[in-house]
Amino acid sequence: MLSLPQEPYTMTQGSELEGYCIDLLAEIAKRLDFKYTVHLVKDGKYGQQDESGNWLGMIGEVVRGEAELAVASLTLTATREQGVEMSTPFMQTGIGFILSRDLGSEESHSLSFLFPFSTEMWVGILLAFLVTGLCIYLVSRISPCEWADPETDKHSFTLLHSFWYITGALTLQGAGPHPKGLSGRVISAVWWVFAVVLLACYFSNFNAMLRSDSKHVSMNNFEELAKQDVIDYGTVEGGSTFNFFKNSKNPTYRRIYQHMERKKSCVASVEEGNRRTQEGNYAFIGEAASLDLAVARYCNLIRSSELIAMRGYSIAAPLGFPMMKNITVAILQLSESGELAFLQSKWWASSCLPEGGQAPHALQPHLLRGLFLLLALGLGLGLLMAILELASKARSQAKDQKKSCCSVLLAELSQRFGSRGANAGTETSEKSKA
Repeated sequence: MLSLPQEPYTMTQGSELEGYCIDLLAEIAKRLDFKYTVHLVKDGKYGQQDESGNWLGMIGEVVRGEAELAVASLTLTATREQGVEMSTPFMQTGIGFILSRDLGSEESHSLSFLFPFSTEMWVGILLAFLVTGLCIYLVSRISPCEWADPETDKHSFTLLHSFWYITGALTLQGAGPHPKGLSGRVISAVWWVFAVVLLACYFSNFNAMLRSDSKHVSMNNFEELAKQDVIDYGTVEGGSTFNFFKNSKNPTYRRIYQHMERKKSCVASVEEGNRRTQEGNYAFIGEAASLDLAVARYCNLIRSSELIAMRGYSIAAPLGFPMMKNITVAILQLSESGELAFLQSKWWASSCLPEGGQAPHALQPHLLRGLFLLLALGLGLGLLMAILELASKARSQAKDQKKSCCSVLLAELSQRFGSRGANAGTETSEKSKA
């Protein structure tokens, strides 16, 4: 068996080999019940043809019969398929590029001020705003402390003013006049507490997002990379990525290939590409699986969002190899059982965290469930107190007028909700008759 030293696919640990490909090979051997020994490729190359058409690297050793299987991050291509047997891919990837984080810039967004809260959170705040404004309006109508005579007093807490009042609280400014009754003050106090805590959470999360080191690449795609001439770029010379740009008819990809040829900016290995990228002013083009590992291991690197030329990594064997069908079936079984996903999570490190912990996310409503519950209780208490205040006044008037408490209470409510215009019209008619 043949492999190529590359982290995390195949790595040397003392006298032993370890890595993703070593574990993959062990799982396949366990299913197919065969024994094997692994040695590393002599020239350190994946496999390309020289000017004479002879295969080099791992593909060359397989073609010459020096190895029965080549297990590495070996890209499945039409040219290689003609020279050797290739299994079904055990990993899917695409072509992207990485560059130093210092060359990145934060992606601006016109609505970034909304990002500290999730959509569900904003909907909850809007509902709380509407319900609170309506409750302030109802309490100011019901409570007898807000006006001495509903028929003659001018009531300041209209529905519009109620919403204006709680809007002022959200800006920590306040907008008078303020509620006079205890019920209205209870709702106002609870709303102020809600507003203060909400604003504290908003500005805290907004500040964390501004300080977050999670940045996007200033060049998000290959077209932008090809148009600029400030940052140099290249890929592994002679590899499948290099050949993709070399053989492409796309004008952008052709321009990238011509740049790499003109500047001689290609590298001999992935490790050299990562090193040059860390040194700055260089973008390394490669396959996303390898680039993601570099970004995870070296936190000063960042990968482009665009991936092109999706391809897969396969196992190579000589033409006519009798076990290739069984190897393909074993790979599919490992994929369906989740074993391949487990191996990838094992050997690929987690993404780097920004300084101070995990990158901030939009605040979700369940995190402030207690705050919304407090507001609901305050609104309910305020409405209950307003009704009790009105009932107390109605009871006193019922004793004085020797009427039923319920009739007086209904009369009071009628005066506060809709009867004022009718009463005023009656008084005007009587005056005109007089």
